[in-house]
Amino acid sequence: MPFSSLAAPLDVELRPDRPALLRVDSPPDAPAWAAEHREALRAMVTEHGALLVRGLGLRDADRTGAVFRRLAGELMPEREAFAPREDFGGGLYSATPWPANQPMCMHHELSYTLDVPGLMMFACPTAPEEGGATAVADAARVLEALPTSLTERFEREGWLLTRSYNDEIGASLAESFGTEDRAEIERYCRENAIEFTWRADGSLHTTQRRSAVVRHPVTGRRCWFNQIAFLNEWTLAPEVREYLVDEYGADGLPFNTRYGDGSPIGEEVVELLNSTYEAHTRREPWQAGDLLLVDNIGTAHSREPFTGERQVLVGMAEPLRLADGRPTPEASAR
Repeated sequence: MPFSSLAAPLDVELRPDRPALLRVDSPPDAPAWAAEHREALRAMVTEHGALLVRGLGLRDADRTGAVFRRLAGELMPEREAFAPREDFGGGLYSATPWPANQPMCMHHELSYTLDVPGLMMFACPTAPEEGGATAVADAARVLEALPTSLTERFEREGWLLTRSYNDEIGASLAESFGTEDRAEIERYCRENAIEFTWRADGSLHTTQRRSAVVRHPVTGRRCWFNQIAFLNEWTLAPEVREYLVDEYGADGLPFNTRYGDGSPIGEEVVELLNSTYEAHTRREPWQAGDLLLVDNIGTAHSREPFTGERQVLVGMAEPLRLADGRPTPEASAR
């Protein structure tokens, strides 16, 4: 059955350079409305990659959490976080803290984990004065637009994420792994294909190799699915990168990405990835009460700089273990 046939009862607006938009007339019971229209909404998300629902009036955590759960069932707890979030309980979190004057570039949430969220849900209780959109980009189109020589290398080798955990920057061990117990952290790493080293100062250094290109489990489209640019040192503001390198050394950055064979990724490659994302970006300014649903495999998302107060709540759902989510040793040797 075509995805659009399920979505037909709801009138969605399709506009160039903007995500699909559905306007609703402030239902008195937003969670009940979400439950009634769940299948149609999910079909729209699969078809369009992202859907902005305007008019639900999601102005607090309780109402937002109830709508999220009616749409997607049980929400995922976050593991391997790179920055601490405020936890509202039951899988409802604040957006990742990030300086308001700096963009958070395109990425797919937790694409470095083995069990990735298939659906991202965002609600905006408080909209910023200016900017701050959660923009989206079609991962299949981004893949098609990138140079073949580059994507073939990443498809052949995958990509490496390196992390150095310390007590000053980024998520703590407890925030990332749910525990500070070394044995439990080591067990998690082994079960999730993460290489780990405890350094002399007691800090943890990890490396994990993941696929950069995956096939969407529903549509079958090949997608550029990773956080290669987002977690790379060259995406950091120059003064931030300089400080971190001076403080922790080039091998001690809180996070960094490399080619799958361990080679460094040049600044020009990161700039190319980010400019390609920008060329395929769709954005719609937040209005208070908005709901944004994003297909996390087929669609990347970002956060743009803003002024004024901005509150966005996040839920992750529908965990998937992608068959091609982690390159095999044989693939990386080719």
